Amino acid sequence: MKNLCLLFFIMLGLSSCQWGVPNKVAEKTFDTLHYEYKVIKARAADCGTKPDSACTVVKINYPFFDNAKALNDTITRKITVMFAMDGKPDSSLELMTKKFLKSYDDFKKDDSRSGMFFTLEDSVKVIHQDSSLTALQVSGYSYQGGAHGGSFTGFINWDTKAGKNLKLADIFATGYHDKLTAVAEKVFRKNEKLSDTASLKDNYFFKDDKFAINDNFSVTPLGIKFLYNQYEIKPYAAGITELFIPYAQIKSLIQPGSVVSQFIK
Repeated sequence: MKNLCLLFFIMLGLSSCQWGVPNKVAEKTFDTLHYEYKVIKARAADCGTKPDSACTVVKINYPFFDNAKALNDTITRKITVMFAMDGKPDSSLELMTKKFLKSYDDFKKDDSRSGMFFTLEDSVKVIHQDSSLTALQVSGYSYQGGAHGGSFTGFINWDTKAGKNLKLADIFATGYHDKLTAVAEKVFRKNEKLSDTASLKDNYFFKDDKFAINDNFSVTPLGIKFLYNQYEIKPYAAGITELFIPYAQIKSLIQPGSVVSQFIK
């Protein structure tokens, strides 16, 4: 009986060890970049005891990566370009915050009776990470008066090994553009419930009324997602437009050895 009990516990231990072995998908998470989220928050001087929802506030939530200056700089630039006050991106998030609050103070000096307040919010999230790719989504909203504020969503697709933000040309083989555009247009027309020959002139803002892909895309394990922001191809009220293209539809266009090739089956 003692031998049987001993054998049982040995087998149980071996089984536990086997269960602890990661599968091939899990192996992609090895050697990922370490990061922690940081928050910048600042309130206007006249906020007093008002809640954040009733006064001018800046909130920025973003990941800071260890030993990855180029990636951290790319995140900063993505945010500061999004909210450039004078057409030029600021050199730091702190400076951008300071200038935004100053713009509110200047507004109050010109119209001290106004109960209007400004808003600047930005959130950067890590949406995928493996040993080759760190994908982030950058979402922001700004209100500085007027009928409504403006929102923006962008992406960073960081090639961890090369240390750079991926462009479409880094993912697709030479001569990809027209073929990728054709596939994307089919997806777009299907989503919009348009026939193959329906005109894009009246309801969309494409240049020369011809469908076009942009460079605002996210690399995912299942496919490439393109996102058009408000006002980009439709009126403000229509919101954003997303196009998701599964790798199965563009497999032949993928550049061999690219970061994306790990997702191709």
